[in-house]
Amino acid sequence: MRSGVSTLLAMLLVIAGYAAAACADEGMWTYDHFPAAQMRAKYGWAPGAAWLRRSQLASIRLVQGCSASLVSPEGLVMTNHHCVRACLNDLADATHDYLVDGFYARNLGEERRCPALEANQLLQITNVTRTVQAATAGKADRAFHEAERAAKARIERSCGTSADVRCQVVALFNGGVYDLYKYKRYQDLRVVFAPEESAAFFGGDTDNFTFPRYDLDVAFVRIYDHVKPLRTDNYLKFATTAVKQGDIAFASGNPGGTEREDTLAELQFQRDVAQPFALSFLSELRGILGEFAGKGAPQARASKTLRFSIENSLKTYQGRQLALAQSTLIADKAREEQRLREHLADARAWDAIVGAITHAREIFVRLELLEHFSQRLSPLLGQAMALNRYATEAGKPDGRRLEEYTDANLPTLKQRIVSPAPIHAELERTMLAWWLQKVRDNLGSRDTDVEALMRGRSPEEIADAIIGGTRLMDVGVRTQLLASAPASIDAYQDPLLDFARALDAPARAVRDDYENSVQAVITRNAGLIAKARFALAGTSAYPDATFTLRLSYGTVMGYQENGHAVAATTNFAGAYAHASQSEPFKLPVSWIEAEHGLDPDANLNFVSTNDIVGGNSGSPVLGRNGELIGLIFDGNMESLGGYYGYDGGVNRAVAVDARGIIEAIRKIYHADRLVKELSP
Repeated sequence: MRSGVSTLLAMLLVIAGYAAAACADEGMWTYDHFPAAQMRAKYGWAPGAAWLRRSQLASIRLVQGCSASLVSPEGLVMTNHHCVRACLNDLADATHDYLVDGFYARNLGEERRCPALEANQLLQITNVTRTVQAATAGKADRAFHEAERAAKARIERSCGTSADVRCQVVALFNGGVYDLYKYKRYQDLRVVFAPEESAAFFGGDTDNFTFPRYDLDVAFVRIYDHVKPLRTDNYLKFATTAVKQGDIAFASGNPGGTEREDTLAELQFQRDVAQPFALSFLSELRGILGEFAGKGAPQARASKTLRFSIENSLKTYQGRQLALAQSTLIADKAREEQRLREHLADARAWDAIVGAITHAREIFVRLELLEHFSQRLSPLLGQAMALNRYATEAGKPDGRRLEEYTDANLPTLKQRIVSPAPIHAELERTMLAWWLQKVRDNLGSRDTDVEALMRGRSPEEIADAIIGGTRLMDVGVRTQLLASAPASIDAYQDPLLDFARALDAPARAVRDDYENSVQAVITRNAGLIAKARFALAGTSAYPDATFTLRLSYGTVMGYQENGHAVAATTNFAGAYAHASQSEPFKLPVSWIEAEHGLDPDANLNFVSTNDIVGGNSGSPVLGRNGELIGLIFDGNMESLGGYYGYDGGVNRAVAVDARGIIEAIRKIYHADRLVKELSP
């Protein structure tokens, strides 16, 4: 650290996690504040402005929760297989199971549109901190939340409200900074290639979040713009050589969220309340879905994507909970907070957050069950809720609406309502009945909200009546309703829409309570803490992840696990050696037939020190010259604690080697059209 820096500042930089991290590759950096000087000090080189701009425009966000990248001038996009599995499942039918058999379009005419996939390309980042903070100055609780919401809506509306633009004001550093992100939206994405799931997810849940790995977790889709393949000059070219230990690696993607800036009270809430509830809920749901899938092939196919998501989420939450319960994270945070409190004149901000968290503990289960899980478990109920709320919110001033109903967000909301993705009635019925059972079990049969929803009926009776009688299964009906006046939606009689109206009142009430009594308090006071840190230590740090584009840098590097050295790369020979005749280690027939034609020493997967979390799936891994060297698809088990902190000794990102992708699509799948398009 430079001489002349005060002892207090040096301490704050360390304890608050805002140090330059000279000995570690920590950091999910926004593109407009990439730490070039810091990287240059460690590696003797850093990317310039042109490198960063090109990489930004070539990086793509899939709004369903993944990252991706443009890899050809014809709009070809590369991401993970598990990021398009919902699309593959939606396109499947009784005679075509694209998850089992894979998919390859031999020409443009065979490329098939994904019903619900959307791609966002980040065009511009603008700092709007002064505008938002001027609007919220001197306000607290509900007044703060309403002022912040109105300011964000004004900024987003002035940025753009057309269907091909997405504008989003993002709070960084817990409200210490507000940035406006402007995206180009693409809703016509068509699948080009995906391998068999047994190759993409080789090793299954057993090998998930581990290394060595041998997965071809890759898929290609194409962006269409006005019915034609997108023409672009901003794309990544595949590397011509495989990666090796020590190579510089950049991961450009959209990490979904981290809580590294959280206070002690927030971390304790996660450890004691939020995560135990999620683990219990998901564990039971896994059993329900397992029983459903056991009924037959149609049920197994309909629930496959949801079951995959549940399994992955369970392992993620387990890793996070272990990090909080068994590591030093909580104790370290307590020491940091105490030291920082001692050097700030006013520590009331922390006390206010403690009060907000105390209230969060009281309403958490009701909030999750009524406002969050209901729409996540049942896409159809989510669409009905959105229709009902649209009718209510559309007549309000833009700045007073719920966030997802503002003018800037309406195009996305409307697309969700009229999504042509297939709806599986039996699965919807099962999920609704189970969710209602959990509502009654957790809130109590005599709870006024429960009584209003149930009206003396059993969960099964309600689910049967709703799914059996609704007309909203028909996308044409939803489209017609959305195009009509809000009053017409209000007047429309349908059992599902009627239920959504009954659910809306208690769900909206607990959401309002949370946003004004918890979220607003935390945002305002965390912003005050952030300002204090900025005043002492400056802003040369990375903010928590927010599912916005970030760039991390690191190196291809192995690690030590349980006293054993883990090499940085795996190859095709290792995949065949790891295979067996039983799932999840059974390679598909295409791999067995191609074994002798492959280069056994060609890299398949590798690990790097890049700082990633969920949402980075599908992120391109770039080399020093901006070439594409890999594709992020996972992290190791140790990386799950990265939600709360980064340990450069063991945290590793797991990627498919770019040359391994070419080797596979050329020699296993004989996808010559795709190979030609990807050739440098």
